[in-house]
Amino acid sequence: MLQPAQLLPHFDGIARGTQLQAFGCTRTDLAAAARSGDIVRVRPGVYALAGIDPRVITAAEHGGALTCAAALRSHGVWMLPEKKKKKKEEEGTEVHVWMGKAGRRHHTECGCVTHHSPGKAQLGMAPVAAALIHLFRCADHETFFAAYESAWNQRLIMASDRDRIRRELPLTAGWLLDLARGDAESGLESLLRLRLHLLGIRLDCQVQIDGVGRVDFVIGGRVILEADGKVNHDGSMRHKDLIRDAEASARGYETLRFDYSMIVYDWDRVVAAILPALARARA
Repeated sequence: MLQPAQLLPHFDGIARGTQLQAFGCTRTDLAAAARSGDIVRVRPGVYALAGIDPRVITAAEHGGALTCAAALRSHGVWMLPEKKKKKKEEEGTEVHVWMGKAGRRHHTECGCVTHHSPGKAQLGMAPVAAALIHLFRCADHETFFAAYESAWNQRLIMASDRDRIRRELPLTAGWLLDLARGDAESGLESLLRLRLHLLGIRLDCQVQIDGVGRVDFVIGGRVILEADGKVNHDGSMRHKDLIRDAEASARGYETLRFDYSMIVYDWDRVVAAILPALARARA
């Protein structure tokens, strides 16, 4: 017979005792495993592996599943960095919990942020679709949009999930969902496209140019925008980029390259480079 510590990994490390009992674990087995330290008794009837994300434990103690940004990061969704907290001591203390439609709260005094939405919340991590719905309520449009496109690109949400998200979000979110696409290959691309859209600048994405290759964006028909990732290019990659830029220039294109820090933290400088280049392309 499988022991509780052997079964829990199949439930993402946390489960109700009734779920484990369905596989032959008795209450005596659960109590013995908890006493030995093989598992942790989170609250009456709920058990977890020692060492799992403490926020999952907190969410289960509260009565639901970890959701919002923390759950999305755990699922591998690209997230914008969190805004700096006003007070250092607040960092890492806020746990967002999905309670389903009418889950029962077990914490009496805590700093948890509770989310009620249709469905029955299991323990562990909230599904990606639910976590995106909750993220929209808690984060700005940029954070939600980049996460939504990342989840879509990675096939973490299907058409039925996107329909659910549209149903549960307010009508005011419709323009963001309409703008989103499933082929955005990085959060930086999502962020850049959203911000340019708000400036009234139309751009073509993932454009193939003869002699150059595929580029991230083209605006004004002649300005190439490339969004480089967080990790700096090594010498060989830099050399290839320079060759591409030279080939693009020979064909009448101007190339602008922006890295992670510029797009995320220095947007005014990015705009100051884009607008004159766009004006030159239209002249």
